[in-house]
Amino acid sequence: METLRPLCVRCGGTEKFTRLLAGQPSTAGMKSGYVTLSPGDAVGEHVTSGREEAVLILEGRADVFCYGKNIFSADAVSLVYVPPDTPHNIRNSGPGLLRYVYVVSPVADSSG
Repeated sequence: METLRPLCVRCGGTEKFTRLLAGQPSTAGMKSGYVTLSPGDAVGEHVTSGREEAVLILEGRADVFCYGKNIFSADAVSLVYVPPDTPHNIRNSGPGLLRYVYVVSPVADSSG
């Protein structure tokens, strides 16, 4: 693998989805994006397969769904963890914009 280098990516804008990290060759496998949702909008149910996901809520309020059920709400400056292979969705449940950064990373091989 090519030598990885530190990098800085600016978050922001008004697009619904902006890719921040796209995986190899820029990272060892980590991917990331910046999401902006209007009130009532959702990102859509999806599965990150063999990756775990962290969602950092920057602004607004989010309802977090797993397996189609609303399991909790999260406000700004909250971190949401989603285990690998878990169908999930995030919906803006607040009156203003919901802005968050997600990071997905391959699960480490625990065999040793």
